[in-house]
Formats: sequence, structure tokens, C-alpha cells
Amino acid sequence: MVGTLEAEVALGAADRCDRCGAQAVARATMASGSHLLFCGHHLRAHEAGLRAASARISRSSLDPERHTRATAE
Repeated sequence: MVGTLEAEVALGAADRCDRCGAQAVARATMASGSHLLFCGHHLRAHEAGLRAASARISRSSLDPERHTRATAE
């Protein structure tokens, strides 16, 4: 499935955004199996491109937008 959204992924306070170092709230797993961690700001900025690249995006319970986005999609 292209650009699927999983409800929750286990991320802790030590997990940091690969773009800026803020606390990560989501993991994007690429088709190759590699993954990237994103804070909410950078996930919003790059989500369309990640989905276009067939990334699977998993949100953490730390993401305040996970409930809003999951019901909107």
C-alpha cells in the first residue's frame, strides 16, 4: 500500500528528528527498509514527498496530531 499510516509507533524521549534534532513523533520507513525520524514540523513539511516515495509513516503516541490526522484520512 502506498503511503500508509499506522496509528502508533514506540518512540521515546531520546529519539530525535533527523532534520533538526527536536523530539521525534513519527518514523518514515522507506521501501528499502531504511527509516527516518521526524518532529511534527518536519513531518508536515515532508509528508507529501514521503508518501510519493511510498514511505510508510508511523506516528508516536507523542504526536499530538495523530488522533486528528488518523480520523481525517
